[in-house]
Amino acid sequence: MDYQNDRLIRADRDIITSIIPPKSHVLDLGCGDCGLLAELVDKKQVIGRGVDIDEHNLINGIERGLSVYQGNLDEGLADYPDNSYDYVILNQTLQVIKKPETIIKEMLRVGKFAIVGFPNFGYLPLRLRLLFYGRMPKLKAMPFEWYNTPNIHPLTVLDFKKYCQSEKISFIREEYLMLGKWRDSALVRPFANLCAVTGMFILKGKH
Repeated sequence: MDYQNDRLIRADRDIITSIIPPKSHVLDLGCGDCGLLAELVDKKQVIGRGVDIDEHNLINGIERGLSVYQGNLDEGLADYPDNSYDYVILNQTLQVIKKPETIIKEMLRVGKFAIVGFPNFGYLPLRLRLLFYGRMPKLKAMPFEWYNTPNIHPLTVLDFKKYCQSEKISFIREEYLMLGKWRDSALVRPFANLCAVTGMFILKGKH
């Protein structure tokens, strides 16, 4: 795995692990190789379940004895009752979902809190590469070409905040990965749309 991507994954896991209280009920959507879920079970003793569309991604979770199953997030979360989880996580997956608005609403229905993390396509180096080279930009953290990218709904930090405002969705915490560290303060927030590689928001469920 690329060193920089590994650092990003490690940073995401560290901040999410710090947010979730011990013994919480957690649903990890787009759980990938189940590494985050395994870490939450190990370090926070959460009662967790993972969902991913790629069955090969779930092998690691099954081998670790985790509760995981294959599912398409674009079909919603109809199998889950209202307020059935403390935290529902959607990390680095929002931009690849066909119906992001639907899954956000479902997360807020199912969970008391929702954690949403995504790459910020308003990041300054991406803007500059498009401006100076006239081609769809890519970085080590966003390495895809235009023809093979899984990102079908690229968004910026400002886009997400405006969406929450329009839908009257409240978030109780916002974190930004800038210069290799997670930051949340009144000083950095005005610059997040320009300077953050990724953004993460903790949304309050509608209960």
